[in-house]
Amino acid sequence: MAGLATSFGSGAMTNSISEIENAELLFLIGTNTTEAHPVIGYKMRQAARKGAKLIVVDPRRIELAEEADYWLRIKPGTDIPFLNGLMNIIIAENLYNQQFVDERTENFAALKETVGKYTPDYVSDLTDIPVEDLYAVARLYAGTDKAMAFYTLGITEHVCGTNNVMNVANLAMLTGHMGRPGTGVNPIRGQNNVQGACDMGALPNVFPGYQRVIDPAARGKFEQAWGVPLAGELGLMIPEMFDKANSGELKAMYILGENPVLTDPNSNHIRSGLDKLEFLVVHELFLTETAAYADVILPAASFAETDGTFTNTERRVQRVRKAIEPLPGKTNWQTMIALCEKMGHPMSYSTAEEIFLEMASLTPSYGGINYTRIDEKGLQWPCPTAEHPGTPYLHANSFVRGKGLFQSIEHIPPAEMPDQEYPFLLSTGRILYHYNVTTPYSAGIASMWSDEYTEVNPEDAARLGFVSGDIARVSSRRGEVTTKVTVTDRVPPGMVWMSFHYGETPTNVLTSAALDPITKTGEYKVCAIKINKIKEHIHE
Repeated sequence: MAGLATSFGSGAMTNSISEIENAELLFLIGTNTTEAHPVIGYKMRQAARKGAKLIVVDPRRIELAEEADYWLRIKPGTDIPFLNGLMNIIIAENLYNQQFVDERTENFAALKETVGKYTPDYVSDLTDIPVEDLYAVARLYAGTDKAMAFYTLGITEHVCGTNNVMNVANLAMLTGHMGRPGTGVNPIRGQNNVQGACDMGALPNVFPGYQRVIDPAARGKFEQAWGVPLAGELGLMIPEMFDKANSGELKAMYILGENPVLTDPNSNHIRSGLDKLEFLVVHELFLTETAAYADVILPAASFAETDGTFTNTERRVQRVRKAIEPLPGKTNWQTMIALCEKMGHPMSYSTAEEIFLEMASLTPSYGGINYTRIDEKGLQWPCPTAEHPGTPYLHANSFVRGKGLFQSIEHIPPAEMPDQEYPFLLSTGRILYHYNVTTPYSAGIASMWSDEYTEVNPEDAARLGFVSGDIARVSSRRGEVTTKVTVTDRVPPGMVWMSFHYGETPTNVLTSAALDPITKTGEYKVCAIKINKIKEHIHE
């Protein structure tokens, strides 16, 4: 998403969560909202029950598919031709918002030429979506006055993830579903403060507020504020870090609140990189799979021991107040300050509020936010001045770059597809009970959902001799895991689905090393595997 920072707020929702309940149409693509974002998912269910039309595009029969007006079981890795096919129909039938296109966008001719090649029959062959459903959904989305589009990792975790996102934006601009309440392109962030972390510059190419490190003016501003010279080169993204750890070029890491051994793709590559480091510090609440590799473990403070702010998926900056004193004796920022002092750079912050005020003074979109203003209710950025009320929806009158730029986007197949040796397609995702990968640390959660259950379609199960509860070995070109099987038509024939929450079944041993070339996001949603039964289900 970093590649879209200039036009769509680096992955932030353009609109607000409160708009969902009274929406006219919700278009969901690549998001299992009720399990991955249960509060927002509940609001979507409320909207559907109040009469909102619901379109769900997902290869798996997720919960919201049961309530959808249209559930399109798309073939994984074909989002670009699907979206191009909708735009082909919308343009051919003159259903697009010509006033919005003329006044607010550019490069329409190039878009029209590209999507012209994606005829309904051609798209149906690529995506496995019936032609009549393509027409019905295109007409419904274009013909609704206010339609909200939502996506998550089912769109971004592909080698073409950035292009997928841009094509969702193409569809929204083509139909004028942008810059008004009840519309927009709304990516839902993975955890509660992912947006805040990006806003604060936890990316290798920007300072806080998405101010580029290669921009001398931006760099000069932060050098003056922080009193140190700053490098003008781009840093490394996480996959690049582990590549260089494996090659011996990167010698040390400091990992705070991440568990890449369990959550990053091709995890054997992660393990070997950690093994080759000369020094690893892990700042963590638990002895995670990653912490087991550490030379030094620093005790972290949880949200309940922390004062400060979170910024959520709708760009809302909210206060967080500690409920108890930090069990380690220090909050995370105090530990970092102590480290900086040991390394020769003393800092004088005494409260989290001091840090926030400095950050807000350097970040234009946060410039009008302070603790007093968000004491009871958060504010949505951009909020540039103390008098500004915050921004419930973006792009009301213009885009950041002026006019929205249509992108001509062609189909890019997944990096790895099933073949004779590895005949099944594996896709991965989250389950509600273990949303933030907490399985080993909560007996209560583990008691509700204690094991990985690999989903296999009944047709495939019958052919392979599986019944629910059997133990299987799942293998890819990168590794293998052992898992229980559940037979279900939630997945289509030829596809297997697994979560990635279990240390005993580290699914990301299997997933592909292929990356989106811009964001370096792994292709978690598509890889080739084989599955073999190793133990019969024992009936009790």
